[in-house]
Amino acid sequence: MTTVLVITTLAVLATMGLALARALLGPTVYDRIVAVNVFGTKTVLVVALITYITGHADLIDVALVYALINFIAIVTVLKLVKMRDLAKAGEQDITDG
Repeated sequence: MTTVLVITTLAVLATMGLALARALLGPTVYDRIVAVNVFGTKTVLVVALITYITGHADLIDVALVYALINFIAIVTVLKLVKMRDLAKAGEQDITDG
């Protein structure tokens, strides 16, 4: 069981490294946003692995909160990239409809 856990941890860390490389080298802003999203998702997975290893079930709440913050941040950044201004983005949605 511990061999599987070590292999899983190494695989997650390797994909986090690849996502970090894509975030730094990505040719477009969308590549970088997706890479940051992948990195955040893998961070949630690392917290879940730490929860499993240590047996502290209360850390799952930390993983869930981090997942929600990651989702909201990615949606906000995508809206900022699309509209160029978060304050005007809400006004444009109302006046267009």
